[in-house]
Formats: sequence, structure tokens, C-alpha cells
Amino acid sequence: MDDHGIIELYWARNEQAIHETAAMYGRYCSTIARNIVKNSEDTEECVNDTYLRVWNSIPTDRPRIFKAYIGRITRNIALSLYRKTHAEKRGGGELELVFEELEGLISTRLGTEEILEDKEIAQAISTFLRREKEDARQLFVRRYWYTESIRDLAEDFGLTETNVKQKLFRTRNRLKQYLETEGIRV
Repeated sequence: MDDHGIIELYWARNEQAIHETAAMYGRYCSTIARNIVKNSEDTEECVNDTYLRVWNSIPTDRPRIFKAYIGRITRNIALSLYRKTHAEKRGGGELELVFEELEGLISTRLGTEEILEDKEIAQAISTFLRREKEDARQLFVRRYWYTESIRDLAEDFGLTETNVKQKLFRTRNRLKQYLETEGIRV
């Protein structure tokens, strides 16, 4: 079944929509959640909460790109769970490293966790990334959206960890310059 068919099932309030979503996007959602919460039980909870949230939101929303829609919901749920479970014990995790890397990229009017939620900034970042080379774009998205580790990225791209860090650093610098030319305070 394709995305349009799944969305139609949600609109018809047919519970088969959840089964079709799980079949088509279960692994995708699990990967997003696992990269953030780093725990199989929390991952499963995030994915199940995603299906519930999609079920409750589709009658009012009609997402254009279902995969992006469900991915964003999963990511937000996982980030919320992560914040809740790590409220007292800060530091040391991959998510903190990702946010640390992004610090200084956007002005202090936004926290690092809100960068991608701001529509103006998100649009500017999307435009910037479309202009980047494929490998730079993939590294950036996989690191800062999917919160993949430097080690995993190095392995997947056939690079050293140092090369990955350098490429990400250079991409962040180009992004910072781009945002400044677009009038976004950095």
C-alpha cells in the first residue's frame, strides 16, 4: 500500500491504517527513536506513541509527505522522552554532543533544540542543504536529524571519524555563512 492509501485509511478511521503504517514505516520510526533514546523499550514506546499521535492527528491534518510527517512525530516524541528521562543527569550522550555541535550556529533567541522547529530557519537550512554536495547533505542530515554517531557515519561513508568531524565542521561553517547572508542572526 502506498502513502496515499494509508492516509485514506486514517481519514476513514480504519484501524488497518496503523498496521499498514507499522509495516511500511516501523523500522524507519524505530531507527529514529533508537538513535535518540538508546533503549529498546523506550524505542518501542516511542514508536507506539507515534502511531497513536498519527491516529489522533490525521483527521485534521493531511500530510503531503507521510514519511517526513511520521518521522517528525517520532523524533519529537523521542526527544521529549529523552529530556524527561535525562532531566537530572546531563551530559555524555550522543544527543548532547549533537546539540553542542550546533551551539553557536543560531542566535541565543532560540535554544539548540528549537532550531529545526523554527519555520524560517528550517526553510533556510533546507535550501542550503539542497545546494550542498550529496555526501555533505547526507552526513549533515544523518548527524543532526537522525542523531547518528560519528563512528557509525564514518563506517557507513568509508571515512575516518576525524574526516567525518571535519566535513561536518565545514558544513556547519558554510551553513552559518549562508544563514547570515539570508539575514538570520547567528
